[in-house]
Amino acid sequence: MNQLHTLHILNKTPDHPRFSECLGTLGPDDAVALTENGVLGLVASKALGLVQTYALESDLSARGLSDDNLEAATIDYSELVNLTLQAERVISW
Repeated sequence: MNQLHTLHILNKTPDHPRFSECLGTLGPDDAVALTENGVLGLVASKALGLVQTYALESDLSARGLSDDNLEAATIDYSELVNLTLQAERVISW
């Protein structure tokens, strides 16, 4: 992966206003880490396919989602911490 400018940590459902607001701010060197109900966006939003997207495996599992057909890399909490260290800035939505 290229230099990670901003890591957006998104925990809102796709119908929440901040979900759309987050997607509207994404730049080419940004990434999105979906947590909690944010992982539901993988089945509801095609816009996530435009940037590097990560999803917490435990949150996928808790919501009955499989990572087989989703366009996101599954990560655990340790990998999420590593992403925050790689990013120039982190925004939580």
